[in-house]
Amino acid sequence: MGATAPGTQAALAAWRAALGSARVGTDPAVLARYAASTAGWSTMPLAVLQPRTTEEVVQVVRVAAGAGVPVYPVSAGRNWGYGDACALADGHAIVDLSGMNRILEADAELAYVVIEPGVTQQQLSRYLLEQRLPMWMDCTGAGPDTSLVGNILERGFGHSPYGNRFQSVAGMRIVLANGDVVDTGFGHFPSAVNGRVYPYGVGPYVDGLFTQSNFGIVTSLGLWLMPHTAALNHFLCAVPTHEAIGPVIDALRPLRLDGTLRSILHVGNDLRVLSGGMTYPRELVGSGGPLPGDVRARLRQAAGIGAWTVSGALYGNSEQVAAARRAVRRALRPTAARPQFLDERKLDAGAVVARLLGNTGPGRRLAAKVALGRSLFEMNRGIPNGRFLAGAYWRRRGGLPPDFPAGANPAVDNCGMLWVSPVLPLRGADLLRVHALAEPVFHAHRFDLLATFSMLNERALGGVLTVAYDKEDPDEAARARRCYRELFDTLVGAGYIPYRVGLQSMADLDNGDDAYWRMVRQLKAALDPGGIIAPGRYAGRGGDTPGVGMWRV
Repeated sequence: MGATAPGTQAALAAWRAALGSARVGTDPAVLARYAASTAGWSTMPLAVLQPRTTEEVVQVVRVAAGAGVPVYPVSAGRNWGYGDACALADGHAIVDLSGMNRILEADAELAYVVIEPGVTQQQLSRYLLEQRLPMWMDCTGAGPDTSLVGNILERGFGHSPYGNRFQSVAGMRIVLANGDVVDTGFGHFPSAVNGRVYPYGVGPYVDGLFTQSNFGIVTSLGLWLMPHTAALNHFLCAVPTHEAIGPVIDALRPLRLDGTLRSILHVGNDLRVLSGGMTYPRELVGSGGPLPGDVRARLRQAAGIGAWTVSGALYGNSEQVAAARRAVRRALRPTAARPQFLDERKLDAGAVVARLLGNTGPGRRLAAKVALGRSLFEMNRGIPNGRFLAGAYWRRRGGLPPDFPAGANPAVDNCGMLWVSPVLPLRGADLLRVHALAEPVFHAHRFDLLATFSMLNERALGGVLTVAYDKEDPDEAARARRCYRELFDTLVGAGYIPYRVGLQSMADLDNGDDAYWRMVRQLKAALDPGGIIAPGRYAGRGGDTPGVGMWRV
């Protein structure tokens, strides 16, 4: 289906009647903005629809079903590295839910909120602060303007003990392709008072079906938040050599398993840490290839970091945090990592010393570390910070925009970035194996390997391997696509399946005669027989998979 499908003009007229002409965008400049992508390809929408209520979403899908025009919902359109605001094919109508940005309920006693898809990290964070509600939301590094619901529906993760975000969802409201509005959990009982405190309801638990799928459009959900804790420490560990990260992972795993470490720990290689504070130093390299070893070593030394950096937070009362500090020190004693624990008093003292040292080398390094520490503290307390988006600009010509991070949008800013995100067992040997599989692929295609591994839960690491490239260089963009494809195939072939994928790889998740994807298609046929909602999205190989496979070169 596309822009020439029968009924397109009738659909546009009906949508204008339902939403008003101002909220049915067909201007080429508007369409081009939604077509912007960090990937090496994009798709052009038929129109951009901006409903503001669940009832208007119902009207949108009923018109789409009647006219046979596909719609593609986005919460804020900032799915950077995985498809941004693009549909899988030209001619889909983008349903932009960012105007549905109400915080419908907030309960401080039971620590939850009910939010719509347009609610951003910054909006909820400010709301909690302004209302003086003793709750912290979980925060990601994707920036203040990203949607909480959109990330949750992709099963994204953040930093806090509530960082495995989908596990904190209690009840969804969903619009199906026929216009039915479904409340999950206990929400469909009119008398229910327990819909936000027990997510499963009674009967089949269906909420997971509406994550990473195209079965319906989620228009609100309940989200558990974390109560303020009396004490908070952040810790950083510099790991001096590449091989030494394996024992560090194995030393920390028992602390995740027994609950000593409750937050999601992040493990970044030197390039990932460096990319958070600078862009690719063309003046030192010239060739545009991966950083030479001596340049990389000098940058690492100047920044005062190791081959890897481990970052995490400790929450609780003062006794609990002190006990966790002792446990972390004890666990890491046999390894090469020495943890540094930060609290606000240390950061304040560091800021004073940095001012006294002034514009000297040590003063600048200390000031940078204090700024990083403050940003990490904010993240741990649910206050988003755009500085962690800097890695998306690693190979962008012109470096960071002048006003960065204000209003940062890697897609609109013409950044080139593709993510491969494997899940692996929480073992040091698996991290080293994934790195050993990935590194030669990056070097063969002349890219730096920016790698982060996060302890998603007590047993799994989630990797984010970034192919950062210069979109203005056609040769480099082509190499990036080939690098991505080889990396994706290599890791999947080795058994490290990604936890989420970009649009270009969705059909490739279907490995042939797979009963799982047959079941998915049967569910789609039952819930959306016309294939109206986001055709091809996490659908495997089938009749409703347009526009994919173009990278099979």
